[in-house]
Amino acid sequence: MSVLIKPIITEKMTADGELYNRYGFVVNPSANKIQIKLAVEVTYGVSVEKVRTMNYGPERKTRFTKTGVQHGKTNAIKKAIVDVAEGETIDFYNNL
Repeated sequence: MSVLIKPIITEKMTADGELYNRYGFVVNPSANKIQIKLAVEVTYGVSVEKVRTMNYGPERKTRFTKTGVQHGKTNAIKKAIVDVAEGETIDFYNNL
């Protein structure tokens, strides 16, 4: 099971990373905080102080077409905000 799916690289998370040493990740919905902490420490070689998680439910959408009403939904995701120890950083752009 892969715990970390992808990092969240947005303007808001980049500012949080520069100011507060906070980084965001999209993680596996079944992963807990201990698994997320261990995965970030092993993958990026930093020490994690705090992990906060958020569960996002699926977005449900309905379309009216010629063939009838189409119902659909997106996948549910889980986000994790990770606080890294003072003086350590994670560079997402070094492998581009």
